Amino acid sequence: MAVPKRKTSKSKRDKRRASAYRLNKATISECPQCHEPKLPHRVCPSCGYYKNREVIDVE
Repeated sequence: MAVPKRKTSKSKRDKRRASAYRLNKATISECPQCHEPKLPHRVCPSCGYYKNREVIDVE
């Protein structure tokens, strides 16, 4: 059975594990009504529209 020749350092071990903790970048789409950035599949916070319908009243 294969055995490691040297001890893996803490920095080497942590660099390997860091990829599992990395967060994905948030996807940002453009609102078709007001052209402001918004999260996909959510009501636009600046104009209140979702799927070409006014869902919430924004002042």
